[in-house]
Amino acid sequence: MTEMFTFSAMVKKENELYVSSCLELDISSKGNTIEEAVSNLKEVVELHIEKEGITLPIKRPFLTTFKVTGKRSGEKKVQ
Repeated sequence: MTEMFTFSAMVKKENELYVSSCLELDISSKGNTIEEAVSNLKEVVELHIEKEGITLPIKRPFLTTFKVTGKRSGEKKVQ
């Protein structure tokens, strides 16, 4: 029986394209829109799983945030 599995996608804009990355498999794809980048990523992930014979489900990564200090872009240094 075929099942559906959920994967995580991170999307960011690089120049004129959107780059989508599957966090579980460390695979990326590109597209002209967010939707196209994610759709392309889905195709690449499905092909990779089939080609490599990967057993599903895959453990999801643990995502968290952290803070660092720094200057905002555009701020001038006061002397």
